[in-house]
Amino acid sequence: MSDAPHSTKAEFDFVVVSNRLPVDRVTDSDGVASWTRSPGGLVTALEPVMREADGAWVGWGGQPDLTIDPFENDGIHIVPVDLSAADIEEFYEGFSNDTLWPLYHDVIAPPAYHREWWESYVRVNQRFADAAAAASAQGAVVWVQDYQLQLVPRMLRESRPDLTIGFFNHIPFPPYGIFSQLPWRLQIIEGLLGADVIGFQRVADAGNFLRAVRRLTSFPTRNPAIEVSSAGQPTRRVVARAFPISIDAKSFEELAREPRIQERAREIREGLGNPRTVMLGVDRLDYTKGIGHRLKAFGELLAEGRVNVEDVTLVQVASPSRERVAAYMQLRDEIELTVGRINGDFATMSHTAISYHHHGYPRDEMVALYLAADVLLVTALRDGMNLVAKEYVASRFDDDGVLVLSEFTGASDELKKALLINPHDIDGVKDAILQAIAMPAKERATRMRSLRKRVLENDVSRWSSNFLHTLEQARASRYDRISPVQLPDELEWTVDRRWSD
Repeated sequence: MSDAPHSTKAEFDFVVVSNRLPVDRVTDSDGVASWTRSPGGLVTALEPVMREADGAWVGWGGQPDLTIDPFENDGIHIVPVDLSAADIEEFYEGFSNDTLWPLYHDVIAPPAYHREWWESYVRVNQRFADAAAAASAQGAVVWVQDYQLQLVPRMLRESRPDLTIGFFNHIPFPPYGIFSQLPWRLQIIEGLLGADVIGFQRVADAGNFLRAVRRLTSFPTRNPAIEVSSAGQPTRRVVARAFPISIDAKSFEELAREPRIQERAREIREGLGNPRTVMLGVDRLDYTKGIGHRLKAFGELLAEGRVNVEDVTLVQVASPSRERVAAYMQLRDEIELTVGRINGDFATMSHTAISYHHHGYPRDEMVALYLAADVLLVTALRDGMNLVAKEYVASRFDDDGVLVLSEFTGASDELKKALLINPHDIDGVKDAILQAIAMPAKERATRMRSLRKRVLENDVSRWSSNFLHTLEQARASRYDRISPVQLPDELEWTVDRRWSD
């Protein structure tokens, strides 16, 4: 049974495949279901391309056992993929988020390896591949997104060799010594090599992938190209390189300039007791984000008397994440106990040390928080990019505020004028916090202008156009002998020679 407003045609020239659809299904008080656009940056980046190419988006509708016919929503053709409750448990919560996620984030938490989860991962990837193949016109471009669907490129290549296939990995790709732990490591590499272009957040991630290809296959490689051969097929050239993702920076700045948002920022500070310094952390409640390290550093500064609760308040937004996974339930308990202890030890009648919020906020409220915050703390232990750092910078049209940024985020490759930290070095984090609090206005403005220039120039639309331009080049030279790839001029800034092979 479908609640979709329109039917849709069968074949499209541009198809995006991701775990989730770009729309969320909502039900009103009368039980009537409808679809609203998701707020994510990926939707914003690809929407113009989708409209121009009359494209389709293949993905899961977000609820188990939800059978929906293809439909059109706000000019985008939607092709839902059904997932059962068992699929969600084994493919999504299991293999994707309890095997791949911790493995790809440097084993911060131990991955679990279960053959039943792997078998579900294969089945569900095939389901996505079949849906994408059915939706794709002859010679279409298909862009597959993220770690949940790493087998889809090869599956598509085998069923539809006419397609031009891209893949983008939104999370880190681990060093071979870590990746090699995966029992199905070769199958993952072969799955990804079905694509014409494989994109990563950092040059280091692309290097890790190329090293895994060299260790696990006999395919010749010359960074960033791989010469892939298979029985009965011509040798095919695959490009694997970095395309750091970004945000719709202009929309954040436009929101921040609205008087109602600025007034809300003032209200937030007043509600916190008008401390001299408001520090902010915004994260999914995830063990990769280093929230505990941040709280430990702040708690020690309070205990040592180097900051006091009347002058400095930390606002921590920790949006719920994967709450049925045991590691996340344990993390929530640990964080909430730590917040309670610090507040119990240091709060006064008029000031709370940590204002903790275990829920998400709409974009308007987040931009107001960014304007209210003198310091943004990003202490991730491992992060593919960290778009919160870029959102903060884009929102600070006043050229104020200080970004304290973990060097283990992809954003640190670009945002060099942030205060870069090693979150495992608690003393170093404490020193950076004190430096941020005491930073003179002139230095804050100089640093923020540099950060804003980078974020505004390299926004999400530039990211998508760079990737798709490279994909078109790769399609044109798919069967050429291996040779250096001519990259678009605008990509050159991303190359970091420290990581070149």
